[in-house]
Amino acid sequence: MTDDLCLFALSETRDFGHLVARALGTSLSDHAEDEFDDGEHATRPLINVRDKDVYVIQSMYDAPAMTVNDKLCRLVFFCGALRDAAAARVTAVLPYLSYQRKDRKTKPRDPVTTRYLAGMIESVGVDRVLAMDVHNLAAFQNAFRVRTDHLEARPLLINHVLQAARGQDLVVISPDEGGVKRAHRFAKTLRAHTTRSVAVAFVEKVREANRVSGGSLIGEVAGQTAIIVDDLISTGTTIRRATEACARGGADAIYAAATHGVFVGNAPSILGTDLLNGLFVTNTIPPFRLNGTSVRDRLTVCDASNRIARAVAAIHSGGSVAALNAIESPD
Repeated sequence: MTDDLCLFALSETRDFGHLVARALGTSLSDHAEDEFDDGEHATRPLINVRDKDVYVIQSMYDAPAMTVNDKLCRLVFFCGALRDAAAARVTAVLPYLSYQRKDRKTKPRDPVTTRYLAGMIESVGVDRVLAMDVHNLAAFQNAFRVRTDHLEARPLLINHVLQAARGQDLVVISPDEGGVKRAHRFAKTLRAHTTRSVAVAFVEKVREANRVSGGSLIGEVAGQTAIIVDDLISTGTTIRRATEACARGGADAIYAAATHGVFVGNAPSILGTDLLNGLFVTNTIPPFRLNGTSVRDRLTVCDASNRIARAVAAIHSGGSVAALNAIESPD
């Protein structure tokens, strides 16, 4: 890395940030996050960032020590401080970007929170946003007026899926109709790295009056290893429903792969079914809510820091982030 690059990691993202820095062959730049008795805080860089290319890593998940809103405020205030300190360019690196599931009006007078969040980040002079596996790519790209880069964890997850499948025929499952394109991309990459059959299927999902129903499997899974693919796992209900559908369909083994493991509410008990052979997520969110549960024993956490580091290096050098998402050898 060149001398004009500065890399910061805020709040509880510092451990992940150290991994990114190590992959880049550098170290995190120093900053301060001061707490005040009235609940306010001040965040500032402790180094000179004038004319520097600055990257700020903040994964915006909710945690006991700091809420997602606290992290959003810290990100916005810190990026504003960097701009006031004459940084040449400020890039927000958001391994997990919050408020992405409310990207359109589904009821009268509904908020479009994705767009509001983009406005907050842009308002302090952020030049570019890098995020990993957002919920709705079109909504993400349209919400921001600054440059956006979208990084996929697919090649990383596929490496672990191939090891678990052990040469079996595969069927990639979308847990709802909305994720079918994601499932097809996952299957396409799998086919590039295995000689076994790789099919695609999906599970019917009906959302009505804040209730989710459905569960019919569209496609064949009998005698195959099923891989349920999604962008995130929240309560685990969607994955559980898809797992049960695959089991009824006669799948030999069932795995789930998602980039972000949020695991809120009763997720540990919901995902605790013996029907699920294994679960793969990345470390964009530490799986602290699963600690001490049976699900944790079947969970594989894939390190996404190298992919984030490669994207930062590409942006800094004028390279292509999109090339990292192309079909390639698994990380």
